[in-house]
Amino acid sequence: MQQYSQLKAMLAITRGSLKSIFRSPSAVVFSFVFPFVFILVFGFIGNNAGIPVYKIALDKNCDTANTLFDSIKTSNRIKIVRFTNDNELRDNLLKGKITGIFNIKKNTTEVPAYTYTIATTSASNDKWPQFMPIVNNIVNTISNQKYNNRKIYAVPDFEYKRDVEKIREYKTIDFILPGQLGFSLLSSGVFGVAFMFFNLRNTLVLKRFFATPISRTYIILGEGLARVIFQMLTAIVIIVAGRFIFGFTLVNGFTTLLEMLVLSFLGLLVFMGLGFIVSGLATSDSSIPPFANLLTLPQFLLGGTFFSIDVFPRWLQPISKALPLTHLNTAMRAVAFEGQSLWDVKNEIGILLLWGVIVYAVAVKVFKWE
Repeated sequence: MQQYSQLKAMLAITRGSLKSIFRSPSAVVFSFVFPFVFILVFGFIGNNAGIPVYKIALDKNCDTANTLFDSIKTSNRIKIVRFTNDNELRDNLLKGKITGIFNIKKNTTEVPAYTYTIATTSASNDKWPQFMPIVNNIVNTISNQKYNNRKIYAVPDFEYKRDVEKIREYKTIDFILPGQLGFSLLSSGVFGVAFMFFNLRNTLVLKRFFATPISRTYIILGEGLARVIFQMLTAIVIIVAGRFIFGFTLVNGFTTLLEMLVLSFLGLLVFMGLGFIVSGLATSDSSIPPFANLLTLPQFLLGGTFFSIDVFPRWLQPISKALPLTHLNTAMRAVAFEGQSLWDVKNEIGILLLWGVIVYAVAVKVFKWE
């Protein structure tokens, strides 16, 4: 008699579950269509949205005892921001989050009295046409106040120099796509697993499985593998479409793609654990959405999906940084645009794995077979 194969039984469950996922409109919409619509919208918008207030950082040697600094400090169009370390400053400069690093130097000669320099990168090129007229207007106002009848050819107090570093353009799609990929993974992991196992239990399919020799572990592995395969295919389509349609940055090409898929896999495992928890707590189909939204909605809004968590109030940022989706999104963007390796984002991966341990410890307690 041929020995019963748990592996073959598991793969059979995987094939059947995968077919059902592809036939489910809700699974396709939440995992692919909905995130891809957002990518299309933001991709076509591009970087055309205007920014009314321009952020700058100050050079460590900037002279602050002059009228130019005082005027910039009180300007309602320019905001001086400070960073805790050089790496944070560099990161914001490379991504175009700040217009540049402002430096005012007092000259030893009388004319001009000061030279102001703005060190920037090509990531801020879109801000320059609007930013420089603001600075020039401030300088002219100062000069006019000092010299009431100043001639046009008179030497001004402030001379301008610009130091531009050419870098890769940080496009809107470079921020949006990883967030939407995280959105897709979270939706599929929580809603997909919760509804799947609840329905299997409610329709007595799990009970029929128990009548066969297959073990419970292989049942979960088979169903989980189907979800993983489907979501990895979705991730590939989203990344490749973003790359060739909107120019999404994959610094190291195929290697970066593989690293993003590894991160997607880790994130999906954590989110599937949340789905197991919801499945165990739910008592009916109607109770699944409230439980699922309780776990997903805060992450959608606070996890850096649609905009940077830097715009949140300071008291809210620690909450945002504690969420698993935040760390997944951060790791995705660092790998895709900055070219960091998986080892470079080990802290983000470590927090994701810690979340996985906590989530599955809870899932084991609350998950129900019948």
